[in-house]
Amino acid sequence: MKKKLVTGQKIICLNRKASFNYFFFELLEAGIVLKGSEVKSLRDGKGSISDSFAVDNNGELYLINSHIPLYRQSSYNNHDPKGDRKLLLNRKEINKLIGKINQDGLTLIPTKLYFLKGKVKVEIALAKGKKLYDKRQVKKTRDWNRERARLLSKNNK
Repeated sequence: MKKKLVTGQKIICLNRKASFNYFFFELLEAGIVLKGSEVKSLRDGKGSISDSFAVDNNGELYLINSHIPLYRQSSYNNHDPKGDRKLLLNRKEINKLIGKINQDGLTLIPTKLYFLKGKVKVEIALAKGKKLYDKRQVKKTRDWNRERARLLSKNNK
C-alpha cells in the first residue's frame, strides 16, 4: 500500500490571474507579520491576494493591498483588513530583490498564501508585466491545446 505524501501545506488563497498578467522569473517563500485576528481569519479560509504587490520601504518589503477580512469574534483588538503587512526575508534576499526591482523594472507579485507547519507563508514571484499581444498569444496556445486534446480523444474512441 502506498503512503500518502504529506507536505504540511494548506493553501489559503491563490493569485490565478498573476500567471496570465506577468512573466515569472523567480519564486521565493517569505514569512509574513500578522496579528492574531488575521491568523484566525486566514484559518477560516478567508483572504485575497489578487490585486496585491510588494514594495520596498526603507530597506524592508511590505505586502500592499492584500485583503484579510475582519474576524468577527475578535472585538476590540481587530486588525485593518487592507493594511500593509511586512514580509520576512533574509537581509541578503531583500537586498537582491530591491536591486532587481529598482534596476530591471521588475515587480514582486504574491502568487500563493498558505500555512506551512502552522506558520503563514506567502510565495512571491519576481515578475515582469505582459503586454497585450503576449496575453493574446497565451490565450491562443491554450485554446489550441484544448482543441488538440479534444481531437485526439475523439480519434482514440
